[in-house]
Amino acid sequence: MIALAVRRWTIVGLLVALFSGPLVSALFTVLRIPLTAQNVLFQTAILFACAALLLFIIRRKERLGWDSVGLQRPPLGNTAIWVVVTFVGVLVALAMAFALIKLFHLPVGSMDSQALAALPKWVLLVAIIRAAFIEELFCRGYAIERLQSLTGSLILAAGIPLFIFAVLHYRQGWAGIIVALLTGAVLTAVYIYKRNLWVTITVHFVVDFILLVPLLAAKH
Repeated sequence: MIALAVRRWTIVGLLVALFSGPLVSALFTVLRIPLTAQNVLFQTAILFACAALLLFIIRRKERLGWDSVGLQRPPLGNTAIWVVVTFVGVLVALAMAFALIKLFHLPVGSMDSQALAALPKWVLLVAIIRAAFIEELFCRGYAIERLQSLTGSLILAAGIPLFIFAVLHYRQGWAGIIVALLTGAVLTAVYIYKRNLWVTITVHFVVDFILLVPLLAAKH
């Protein structure tokens, strides 16, 4: 009975991890909520509330430790080395993605660059932190671990969250999906090998930060 109850909570956790992000994004799109500082913070608050619910499920319902999603206290030296290795891998993935985009003339969707440029620097930083922590917790740490536990298949555990992670970037067109798919594959492989979510969170943050540097530098 206890095992069944835990299994049910794990399924709830997977629903939160895999679908709360897409659902919130879709609602903001359907309702045509403009990209303002207040709305970015509102969306961030909703997603962090979902993350808090997931953390509650892990500790109180599944009765598992933070290591069950790769959030154990990391060995600093080894983590730093793997951050560098992973960052290099992501750069290679980006180069491959851009080559494919150019070769097949893949369309690039809207990134709301004008609206992003109008946001304060600190709001952009909050958005970057949100994406790095929540997307890695949802699509890597929790989803991979729990899907592998439920299905016994590492392929499904890695593939399903990676597919959802890539599709989440649909607003950036096929180009954005390809970039997310290839870079996400690197992050997924590293997480599966190291089971250290701090590595992928850090690299995710650094890459997103670098991509937004032009916007941040243009602000006075």
